[in-house]
Amino acid sequence: MTPADVLKKIEPGMNIFIGTGAAEPRTLVNCLMDEKGYALQDLTLIQLVSFGDAISYKALQSRRFRLKTFFSGWVSAEAIAAGRVDLVPSRFSAIPSLMKDGQIPIDVAFVQITPPNRAGYCSLGVGVDVARRAMDKASLVVGEINHDIPYTIGDTFVSFDDFDLVIESNVPPFYFPRFPVEPVFDKIAANVASVIEDGSCLAFTFGPIFEALPRHLAAKKELGIHSPFFTDSLMDLVKSGAVTNRRKGLFRGRSLTAYALGTKELMQFLDRNPMVEFQSIDKVFNPMEIGRNHRFVFVLPVRRVDLSGRVILHSSTVNVTAGPGQMADFFNGAEISQGGYTIVALPSRNREGKPNIRLSVEDQPDLLSLPESIDLVATEQGIAHLRGRTLRERAQALIEIAHPEDRPLLVEGAKKINILYKDQIFLADSTHFYPSDLETRHTFKNNLNIRFRAIKPSDEDQMRRLFYRFSDKAIYYRYFSPIKTMPHERMQEYVNVDYRDVLSIVALIGEPGQQTLIAEARYARHRNKPVVDVAFVVDEEYQGYGIATYLYQMLAKLARERGVQGMTADVLASNRYMLKVFEKGPYPVQAKMEQGVYALTIDLSKTNAG
Repeated sequence: MTPADVLKKIEPGMNIFIGTGAAEPRTLVNCLMDEKGYALQDLTLIQLVSFGDAISYKALQSRRFRLKTFFSGWVSAEAIAAGRVDLVPSRFSAIPSLMKDGQIPIDVAFVQITPPNRAGYCSLGVGVDVARRAMDKASLVVGEINHDIPYTIGDTFVSFDDFDLVIESNVPPFYFPRFPVEPVFDKIAANVASVIEDGSCLAFTFGPIFEALPRHLAAKKELGIHSPFFTDSLMDLVKSGAVTNRRKGLFRGRSLTAYALGTKELMQFLDRNPMVEFQSIDKVFNPMEIGRNHRFVFVLPVRRVDLSGRVILHSSTVNVTAGPGQMADFFNGAEISQGGYTIVALPSRNREGKPNIRLSVEDQPDLLSLPESIDLVATEQGIAHLRGRTLRERAQALIEIAHPEDRPLLVEGAKKINILYKDQIFLADSTHFYPSDLETRHTFKNNLNIRFRAIKPSDEDQMRRLFYRFSDKAIYYRYFSPIKTMPHERMQEYVNVDYRDVLSIVALIGEPGQQTLIAEARYARHRNKPVVDVAFVVDEEYQGYGIATYLYQMLAKLARERGVQGMTADVLASNRYMLKVFEKGPYPVQAKMEQGVYALTIDLSKTNAG
């Protein structure tokens, strides 16, 4: 039939379901928007995610239609604010039940489909969402055949006989251009990728951070995909070979999604691709199903975050943003998943140069107050680990990844409201010298994987815990005295370093968000000499793996790069373990015994090999 013939079947007061995004039946909707007449009055359009281009804000102003949506996207964000769109707060996983129970009544379903195959079956293409449920409830089901959409695999097959009326599309599907990636977003993506482990399962959406992620994830192994949206950047990640989906708990071997949003190239990639599984939202958004995936990682781009971990969501008329219903399901899924976690990502400053990490965001719109569900926060300055930390520890960690120029005011503000100690040390100059480039990983025997990075003030509690795990003997070896306590006043002086005259490296083990500090090594420059004094401490449970040797060689390399010509160290004669570390090192060592202590001198200008 023609679109005009279809519209003759529409009556005032009807509820019309319309497919989402690239699955929007644009010919039918364009005709509906343009047509005028008595029958096309007082209609309710139901669209789960409103960011296609066919339902225009101008048409909604005519008062002939109201849009009911579950997601604040392109058109609906502005119209919701103007009171012309009804936003239904709901978890996405609950929407099919709302339709089934009649709470969201459907009279007509406009669904985009592929041409039927020889067996008489069409594919729902790039937007499964709840189309099948809407078709079951509608008394009039209209299919719009689009020859340009891919024939996708999964719960997408519908019989041609299921449609009461069918038209052919006269416009191409809605394509989404790729995002340009500015350097700041590339750095954020690199930091996000640094805490994503091999074998993790990921969810993708839109934006420059996701556009940049595939390049930084390409070297990962055995990744899985359980994502609301399949995008061009996700296609890049799959093509890189990093995705196998072999460790997933649901639809193993295939990337799972409900929607595809992207370019014509993406649509061609998805056509009859058996490795991409399209399922309805009650599968894709169900937290229990998400949680079946081991180490599920939910990355959420946001606008702002405060020192307690509350975030301000994106709300834009020109972007695809994460909706509350989508986030609630994926937050819960990450919490249920064994080893799962949520990462919030944002630049440390916005485009106007104002800070995105604030003392508080309580009075701002689009507030998501779920600080207990935020495990990590990433900016271009680094990663803050929040899970299991106190408000004080969270504040310290978040200040460390704020823009360096914003940190002094955050520290002072946090002191005033008693989030930080009144005597909290803050070395303003050190904010510009933190050596983020030295962060690295190394796998030792028995597959012990350790992350190394420079120490941070927020490591105070972890360093105190490490101290109290030591035996009296280990404390004496390190501090040359029987120290019994390590209070805040003393430890905060230890963890606040300037990264120039004093450099400290810590070693951490464990999953992202749950890492434990097990070793520390540092050097301190001798005044007016190109020589540094070094010291090491390794958790006794992890001695014998070669960690001290690795730290020694790492410190020596960093010292040489910074113009240091030699090292000194004092080691008790009975500490054979540490003496061997220096003896087996690549640099010549001279030892002088004084009162039971070896005074070591290491020449960094030479090597034992000559």
